[in-house]
Amino acid sequence: MSTIEGQPGIVGTTDGSGSTASWSEDARYFEYSAAADPIGSGHISRVPIASFPRSLYEGGPTRVVPLDLSTELGIASGPATSPGLLANFVRVAVGDPITTRPNATSQLFYVIEGRGRTSVDGTGDAIEWTEGDFVTLPSGGEGSSGATHLAADEAVLYWVHDEPMLRYLGVRATQPRFRATRYPRADALAELEAIAAAPDANDKSRVSVLLANANQEQTLTITHVLWAMFGLLPPGQVQRPHRHQSVALDLILDCEPGCHTLLGSQLDDRGDIIDPVRVPWEAGGAFVTPPGMWHAHVNESGSPAHLIPIQDAGMQTYLRSLDIRFTNPA
Repeated sequence: MSTIEGQPGIVGTTDGSGSTASWSEDARYFEYSAAADPIGSGHISRVPIASFPRSLYEGGPTRVVPLDLSTELGIASGPATSPGLLANFVRVAVGDPITTRPNATSQLFYVIEGRGRTSVDGTGDAIEWTEGDFVTLPSGGEGSSGATHLAADEAVLYWVHDEPMLRYLGVRATQPRFRATRYPRADALAELEAIAAAPDANDKSRVSVLLANANQEQTLTITHVLWAMFGLLPPGQVQRPHRHQSVALDLILDCEPGCHTLLGSQLDDRGDIIDPVRVPWEAGGAFVTPPGMWHAHVNESGSPAHLIPIQDAGMQTYLRSLDIRFTNPA
């Protein structure tokens, strides 16, 4: 056994004559049309439409509940909600803190209920949070002890991070790309209410505020990977279809019966989705909107509803591959 010079980390066998037959063992060749579209051919699975009820986190002890679709996605390396992201419900009981330590560049927490604080890497400084707040955490780097979440009242968090992508790439997050940031509910709500009060608000594709970070000057997103929207679906409104190549992990904050999302792959001549799949909304529940699918939000109730889609659109925007499209002006 000898090391082949010029190929760091790769070892091949030689027979003394310089032959390295083992170098070609993994080589494969395909006729173009047989391998150009593995998704369309079914060779690799599509991201499924999936819903996760609030009953997954109601009551009981402190725990993390991964919204895991790894089996459906054919991912053997660990839990995943989409190829690049993992969404979780985190229940934190009073007196029973929990530490999270993913290999991730970006983490986003939304406080579904309760209040408490999060300390990072055992420092004395802690981020205080309460219901309706958003908190983003960067990579803690090598040797990080993670983030410890302590509840003052029974708390539930919606937690999304990009560890599945790092597992796929075979890399570790070693450098923070932004500072830990809290987005107070009062600030986000004030921004949303100002947008909703505009005379032309209901003429837009979505009535919403996009959360961003000062360090993401190119992508205008909450982290360099993640994108987050705080949206309003007014009563009696249909928010027209749009589509994008980022996956959306949607959390429904509040709604009455009659709120739902329509999803489909094609539009008719009027811009309506052909043969849509109907996903009913549940307050406190979550669902997955696959990339590339047209989707419209519908509120047939008499009350406003709110939602938070979290996407990998920061990365998609940086790669210039988001390809967001609307059926009417945005």
